[in-house]
Amino acid sequence: MAILSPLLVAFQEQTFLSIATSALLLILVRTIYRIYFHPLSRIAGPILPKITSLWLHYHAYIGDEASTIHRLHVQYGPYVRVAPNEVDISDADAVHPIYVAKGGFLKAPCYANFDIDGHKSIFSTTSSEYRAPRAKAVMPLFSTKSLRENRDAIAGCVDRMVKRLGEEALSKKPVNVLNLTRALAVDAVSTHLFRENYDGVSERGPTLSVSAFVDAFVAVGRFFYLPTTVFVWLEWAIAKWMADQETEESMTLVDKFVGDLVANTSAKSQTYPGRLMAAGISNSEVAAQCKDLLFAGTDSTGMNLATIIRGLVMYPEKYKRLKLEVDNNAALGAQAVDIEALPYLTAVVKEALRLSMANPTRLPHVIPAGGWMFKETFFPAKSIVGCSAYELHFNAKVFPEPHEFQPERWLHATEEMSKYWFAFGAGSRACIARNLATLELHIATERLASSRVLDGGRAVREGDIEIYEWFNSKVKGEKIEIVWT
Repeated sequence: MAILSPLLVAFQEQTFLSIATSALLLILVRTIYRIYFHPLSRIAGPILPKITSLWLHYHAYIGDEASTIHRLHVQYGPYVRVAPNEVDISDADAVHPIYVAKGGFLKAPCYANFDIDGHKSIFSTTSSEYRAPRAKAVMPLFSTKSLRENRDAIAGCVDRMVKRLGEEALSKKPVNVLNLTRALAVDAVSTHLFRENYDGVSERGPTLSVSAFVDAFVAVGRFFYLPTTVFVWLEWAIAKWMADQETEESMTLVDKFVGDLVANTSAKSQTYPGRLMAAGISNSEVAAQCKDLLFAGTDSTGMNLATIIRGLVMYPEKYKRLKLEVDNNAALGAQAVDIEALPYLTAVVKEALRLSMANPTRLPHVIPAGGWMFKETFFPAKSIVGCSAYELHFNAKVFPEPHEFQPERWLHATEEMSKYWFAFGAGSRACIARNLATLELHIATERLASSRVLDGGRAVREGDIEIYEWFNSKVKGEKIEIVWT
């Protein structure tokens, strides 16, 4: 035994050394392959993202992914390799083949990280066959006809928000308009699609009761690119050991609201849950689809409207021009045009949607079998490509002074501007609620102007709104504040 022990130790050391050497050799070979021989090796970019996806995971996590990739495009051009098998494209001509033509390329597998309660949502599913019957069931609710029929109810939600904003303004204290616009968004979504007003505008707490629920879903974006198996375990660990009481209470509140909604809805009801039930969708999935809608409708539209409010108070001359157009139209009485046809009002909405960065990062899709040739550059099958709103909307050649709030640019929009506008995505997988969001923003902008509620208001903080650039952005500090003098 005394002789064998040193031999055993030596054998173990030799085995460990062999395994370590083999592992290092494998990493070296893989690194050389990814840099020089990978099918995407000719795509420009820094060395690190060519070697490992950890670079992308890191920037997604800290929330500077979109702006970091933007700087790389300035350095390297329209194609940047952001992970071993992923390329970001800043050319708007890529939007049509990736997202529109023949239904577009399939969504990347990482969208499954937005599944809810074990169910794929209309947004998160990568399967057209899964999405089609669900989208078909609810699409009539987003039609022009449906929105026109329920326009007064949506306008009523807006009027309550504007009244509340006026009451808050009288305090002469900073008002977090992001909280109020989120409240309006959840009220409009629930009123139109559920026929049951959540009544967030009436809440008097410092934050909307669904905000923590929404923020929890927003935070998923920092882990968006993780393999789904890793993501599921990470989500479980966070829920078990890091969840705070406010988030748990908000989640419980939303679960109760949605649970009661589904329990009291008939399949004959022409509502969002009712139409899904009529299509044969289980109650548990209907609840999950409703939760997804509450999250998406509250977060994005709330951010968009807060950006409109901030832009108008920061640029009084633009606010004045908007008021004049709205007043002149109202003076026409029965001959007044629909507010969605008012040029400057529409320009304000479109410019805010360009600037708000509600969804700043890439929409990654998978190259199909056979690969894809785009402008003399070949992308191999199964590689992942995507465009981002940040990259397209802040293109200085298309939008001079891209970070400035300039609604006037849309009064004489060029074909390039329209091509680079990507606020709702594109194609059959574009935001399903874009018509509702657009109408809500038009009504709210018109009411803000006609009510004069923003008169005397100013932004508490000048400069750009700082955000975490996750899939859904998160405002740093969770406040966009206006104060009245």
